[in-house]
Amino acid sequence: MSKQEFQTEVSQLLQLIVHSLYSHPEIFLRELISNSSDALDKLRHLSISDEKYKALVGHGIESPRIDLELDEAAKTLKLSDTGIGMNEEDLVAHLGTIARSGTKNFLSQLSGDARKDSNLIGQFGVGFYSVFMVADKVEVISRKAGEEKSFKWTSDGKTGFELEEVSGAEARQSAGTTILIHFNDEGAQYANGWRLQEIVKKYSNHIAFPIFLTYDKSDWDAEKKESVKTRTTEQVNAASAMWRRSKSELADDDYKELYKSISGDWDDPLVWFHTRAEGTLEYTTLFYIPSKAPLDLYQADYKGGVKLYVKRVFIMDDSKELLPQYLRFVRGIIDSEDLPLNVSREILQQNKVLTSIKTASVKKILSELKLIASNDKDKYAQFIAEYNRPLKEGVYGDFANRDTLLDLIRVKSTKAEGLTSLAEVKARMESEQKALYYITGGTESMLRNSPLLEIYKKKGIEVLILDDEIDEIVFSQVPQYDGTDLKSVNKSSVSEDFKDDATPEKTAERAEELKPLLEKIKATLGEAVKDVRASSRLADSPSVIVSDEDEPSARMRQMMQAMGQKGLPEVQPTLEINPDHEIIRKLLADPSNGRVEDAAWLLFDQALLLEGVPLKDPATFVQRLNRVLNQSI
Repeated sequence: MSKQEFQTEVSQLLQLIVHSLYSHPEIFLRELISNSSDALDKLRHLSISDEKYKALVGHGIESPRIDLELDEAAKTLKLSDTGIGMNEEDLVAHLGTIARSGTKNFLSQLSGDARKDSNLIGQFGVGFYSVFMVADKVEVISRKAGEEKSFKWTSDGKTGFELEEVSGAEARQSAGTTILIHFNDEGAQYANGWRLQEIVKKYSNHIAFPIFLTYDKSDWDAEKKESVKTRTTEQVNAASAMWRRSKSELADDDYKELYKSISGDWDDPLVWFHTRAEGTLEYTTLFYIPSKAPLDLYQADYKGGVKLYVKRVFIMDDSKELLPQYLRFVRGIIDSEDLPLNVSREILQQNKVLTSIKTASVKKILSELKLIASNDKDKYAQFIAEYNRPLKEGVYGDFANRDTLLDLIRVKSTKAEGLTSLAEVKARMESEQKALYYITGGTESMLRNSPLLEIYKKKGIEVLILDDEIDEIVFSQVPQYDGTDLKSVNKSSVSEDFKDDATPEKTAERAEELKPLLEKIKATLGEAVKDVRASSRLADSPSVIVSDEDEPSARMRQMMQAMGQKGLPEVQPTLEINPDHEIIRKLLADPSNGRVEDAAWLLFDQALLLEGVPLKDPATFVQRLNRVLNQSI
């Protein structure tokens, strides 16, 4: 026997759970049954797809089932399954540590709100530990399929755990796991057959494997005129794949409990979509949108939330091939009649049946979201608050559904309170407006006060405020929305939309007048800029920087560097100056003045700062600024 201590994170977790982290202690049974169901799913799949395990059916692998055996007098509950089982290493990995990558960080996410924090535990797949809310001792005996040895894991949930090999009557005779729960005072209420039946029907009725309860059933003996207890075994769940049933047979509570079981979430889902497809392909899908974004939504090692079944047989629950990455927040089930039972991850990537199911599923999810956006604006606002950014990722990567995704995303703008849709922005276009305009590259406050917006404010034209750091990458790939051009105000070419109606002769005369100053500023700034030219987009500011159509902005280059991209070419923005600004007019009066050089650099540096780009040489900037201040005082 070896005595081992829990990993630090497990000890912290157990301490939280013991102090009633879950607001409903009864869910310990839901968590344990869910784990057993997963173990049965995995073994059933192997028994069908792997010859090694096929040969063991009936010889170490028994029919799939879950058994609950209650001893009211001893206040113990034994939960057994005939699933995949665990060996010594598995018991340490699954019950002594929190093995999943990223899970160690979840303790820092805890808020102190019992309801929210219980949701975190479910999401992170550590629900087994909830048993210590109702138990002062837990024994786990397990035998892994294909192996002969049984191992026993014992813990009080406080001091660590003991692990030993067991044999004889104590060992399991077939693959699977047995959990013996010794109820504490809090858990004594669950040492009751009727109570256990109630909990199973409430939380686990949909489990596709039969759940049997053995208990002392009380019956009234008419002759003796007293209640007589008889040891009885009864199946206490429906044991049907709920998603295969007709929608008309299911209540909202059925959907909600299935969601909580497959997702580990404590809260109800925001919405769900249940579809049965018949024809060339036959399959059933049941998709859920969580009310809160999964905690690993933006982690590279996020866990896929859709389970794949073939003819009700579980295949896998962690494939990222079942839905596109931008829909990684979706939870649910795909059950196909046409895929092979021995399908592998490699086959999934190239399988035409799954590709067709995936394509149809994406269209179904997006079309349902469009309906919600039209018919239930409050619910859609909840959805957007959690998932607007993943939808934008879809705009970038899913060309086939780009038009639908553009309708679904929401953006900020200069004319709307809160968020607005692109369709609403288009409906508000001015009669002479040539395109839909947007600005990227900084915080909302910085963008709203950018000099680039001056001409649009003056003309009453709405501009989209795209302050999400991925917006520039996304919208640079979207040339149009619903037949209308989408243009970035950060780009130099957009100024063509606002050139005045002056005669060619007057325009040429103005250009000739500005030429000496523009040449002087360009010569002063040298390689720091690609060009210097007069601006038609500025009203109040003296200068601004813009980039060419095919070039990233200075802000974008900064972000790409922060992401680790090296060897990026230096950005050479174009500096635009406002010929009507007082500073420019004074410089124009004497372009040969020695002060023009300091002024040129200050005009350029302030334009960079307004774009949120840090200066390369702040010390020189301060010296130059002090020089100009000294001359002007």
